[in-house]
Amino acid sequence: MQLRLRTKLTLVMTGLVLLVVAAVCVVIVAQLLDQVLQQTDKSAAQIADQVFRSAHRAVLNAPNEGLRPESTSARDVHDYVRHVFEIDELLHAQLDAAKSSFSIYEVSITDVDGLVLVSTDESRQGKFAARWTPLNQLTQRGLSHAVRILAGTPRVYEFDYPFDNDTEPFGEVRVAISSGLLVTELLPSLRKLATIVLFALIISTLLAAVVSRAALAPLAKISAQLDRISAGQYDSPIPEVTGFGGSGDELGQVSRKITQVGQQLRGVHEIFSTMRENMNSVMAGLEDGLILFTRDARAVMVSPAAEKFLGAPAGQFLGRRVTDIFPVGHPLHEALHIEGDELLEVAAEIELKTTEGEKRVSVSVQAIQEDGERMGALVTLRDLDSLESINTQLQVSERLAALGRITAGVAHEVKNPLNSMRLWLENLKESLPPDSDTGAKQAVQVLDKEIDRLDAVVKRFLDFTRPMDIRLEATQLAELLKEVLEIAQHQMQKANIQVAQLLPIDVPEVYVDRALLKQAVLNLVLNAGEAMPSGGQLRLVLSRRGEMAEITVGDTGKGIPPENRQKIFQLFFTTRPGGSGIGLASTFRIVQLLNGSIDFTTEVGKGTTFRIELPLAA
Repeated sequence: MQLRLRTKLTLVMTGLVLLVVAAVCVVIVAQLLDQVLQQTDKSAAQIADQVFRSAHRAVLNAPNEGLRPESTSARDVHDYVRHVFEIDELLHAQLDAAKSSFSIYEVSITDVDGLVLVSTDESRQGKFAARWTPLNQLTQRGLSHAVRILAGTPRVYEFDYPFDNDTEPFGEVRVAISSGLLVTELLPSLRKLATIVLFALIISTLLAAVVSRAALAPLAKISAQLDRISAGQYDSPIPEVTGFGGSGDELGQVSRKITQVGQQLRGVHEIFSTMRENMNSVMAGLEDGLILFTRDARAVMVSPAAEKFLGAPAGQFLGRRVTDIFPVGHPLHEALHIEGDELLEVAAEIELKTTEGEKRVSVSVQAIQEDGERMGALVTLRDLDSLESINTQLQVSERLAALGRITAGVAHEVKNPLNSMRLWLENLKESLPPDSDTGAKQAVQVLDKEIDRLDAVVKRFLDFTRPMDIRLEATQLAELLKEVLEIAQHQMQKANIQVAQLLPIDVPEVYVDRALLKQAVLNLVLNAGEAMPSGGQLRLVLSRRGEMAEITVGDTGKGIPPENRQKIFQLFFTTRPGGSGIGLASTFRIVQLLNGSIDFTTEVGKGTTFRIELPLAA
């Protein structure tokens, strides 16, 4: 999706603000995280020191409570200290107070072997506790490491405070810190920071939109000025372009220079228009492909019609030598009798694979001379199959027109006698006595039915020959073809026919009479369905071919026999019992009235494909 300049500028400005805000947020988060880690390390040390002091006080006060070790052996002293820790209420109060700290996972006192003497987790008392990761690996290994740890699975770190008994190591105070609790402690600050960032982005986006609108407002006037120059209004007045710096800024200078360039283009445009009109008058409407070569066998002109023979845009061949355009092995190389870089005068007919399939192509080379000196050569490529198809369509058109004139006159001459015959037949019915014989009544009924049948035939004559009221309007063919499929859907399902459709909406509009074109395509769809009485596949495809829109209706039926292919568009020709022979003739007439063309390809036993080409509205 192509973005407008104003949108791009707004996004760029918002992006820059986002980068600045992101950088500031990174710094703030880093400082916040560092502060939390340092505070956590400091708090852990303070808690360990306070628990140690409480434990030391408990041991010192135990004799005052009548508690003494049974002996001075290490075992008895160990049991004595453990017992003191277990019963000292002030120590437990100190542990509970330490556990209330937000990031503290556990506080315990262990001996040198890791046996838990007392802990905030009573289930761990009397058990050996494995060591957790030291806290300094979280607080002293850098912020990036800390961020990875905090963003990952919660882990537990511990701060150890060793203490001795008469210079001998006795145990240590372990303060366990949970990374998950640290993240929970950080979340309120992070949410507050995210809210500030969101508001900053919203405000910056609004300000960027306002600034970009004001900054680019003069471009709208410059764009309108360029549009007028593109439309040929080279002498349009200079618009007053005002921006942030007034009419004397860079945008104002650009506007004045554009006007000067437009005035200079006026003269060039007049010369070019004259040359283009002369060239278009020569090239317009040519079905033959023309390639003009200079004396040194370089292409200086390639007509648009030559593209289907060359298989590439005409512009790719300008300036190229004939041996580059038709190298050795190319079907036209031998037909043109290329000797070196020189083209000999020839006239031949070959089978050539074009963009439209295998075609019979007539190839001719005409030398261009001036004062007896060869100046170049003109190569003409003529599609004999298309020429034959056009001749066939012209013949069908002439036959339909002549037949239409005849049938209109005949229908008019027959209509009046039919009306008189019906009136007299009604009088005859009324004059028959009620007790007349059955034979007379039967004769009257037969006459009545035959007059009705003849009247229906005359009506079809008049309907086909009557001038059509064409109302052209811009039409999206994909929508129209979908409506046709909806109309024919019931009949297709009833006949067990699968419908394959490819109706892209990006095909430009065409100017047609919607009702007439819908009827023409519906005739082809219904005929395709009738060609597959035992079921099959109906293909309806919309595509673009150059400046034409192509509608393809194909079936997998029995195909059209060779002896009937020249007759299918003729009025009243039909191979279907009970058919009127008007459907395809009517479709042919409608397509021609819409400035289009219709053609078909068929293969006995495999099916038939009809193609309608209509000029695009552009």
